[in-house]
Amino acid sequence: MNSKLSGDLVIIKCDKSEKLHNKSHYGIFTDEGLQLSLIEALYLMEKDKINVSKNDEKLFSDDLLQIIHEKSLYSKYIVFRDLRNRGYIIKTGFKYGSEFRLYERGTSPGDGHSNYLVKVASENDDIQLSDLSSYVRVAHGVNKYLLFAVVDQENDITYYNVAWTKL
Repeated sequence: MNSKLSGDLVIIKCDKSEKLHNKSHYGIFTDEGLQLSLIEALYLMEKDKINVSKNDEKLFSDDLLQIIHEKSLYSKYIVFRDLRNRGYIIKTGFKYGSEFRLYERGTSPGDGHSNYLVKVASENDDIQLSDLSSYVRVAHGVNKYLLFAVVDQENDITYYNVAWTKL
């Protein structure tokens, strides 16, 4: 499937994009076509599902990876790739203040609600306890669990399921 890089999005305009969206829940449909995030596009490129071009010049996965590094999205990509490879459906979590919403295997957008909000951090990030508390409070308020993904220097991921408790 051919697609074009347009700013921070990759757009697919062919009929096959509907199948990609309906079956695997990538991107969102707009008047322009199927819009993928840079993270989704790189994942699909690495799986040989799409080709990406910019100004009629073919891009390689290393080109898109360079853009992701420049935009400080690499840790998020590592987590996205790991969760997708485990069979989860992942959508953006912007409106909840997190990177992703995570759907359990067998559940997808439209069939049910996401169960988790995923927050991504590097092992060297400074995180204030008050910020962590607010992430948990938001997740609890929308009946979701907070999955905190910490990426270390070797790009290994440790997941923490952080829950709200009352004392």
